Amino acid sequence: MEHVSVDEIEPQAMGGDVDRRGLADPLGTTDVAINRYVLDPGEAFSGGLHAHLDQEEVFYVVEGTATFEHRTDPAGESEMVTVGPDEVVRFAPGEYQQGRNESDDRVVALALGAPMNSTEGRVAQPCPDCDSDVLALEPADEGFLLVCPDCGTEVEPDLYGLVVVTER
Repeated sequence: MEHVSVDEIEPQAMGGDVDRRGLADPLGTTDVAINRYVLDPGEAFSGGLHAHLDQEEVFYVVEGTATFEHRTDPAGESEMVTVGPDEVVRFAPGEYQQGRNESDDRVVALALGAPMNSTEGRVAQPCPDCDSDVLALEPADEGFLLVCPDCGTEVEPDLYGLVVVTER
């Protein structure tokens, strides 16, 4: 058994001032990623609309109301869903989503992902050099790099304003 106090875990930087605390390592989980978020008004769980081709994600809202943008097709129309306290939303592998706090109050939520380590991330952004509707998130020394999965073009992170990417 492992037991931790969330308040004793240091927040992990993901860009901006979002309070994201990884619980998987301190708990020693091997098959599920667990993160606790505290979002102030205007903050988001991630840097942009994205999908994990190899991971499902579940968000449990403890406090406040989170708004999730959702697409099954990266070039399709977005649907919006609000998730309030003691409500849960699940995104299957390959579904594009981004959650954020559009309210005037803070949001506290748990995010769970399985399997634990996703290596097949995509963002719903077109490639500037070919007809691909998505860019792949590839691990880099710090963060991720955007690369077209079809033609291999590397895309500058600030082109899309994504906070999760850095140089290789």
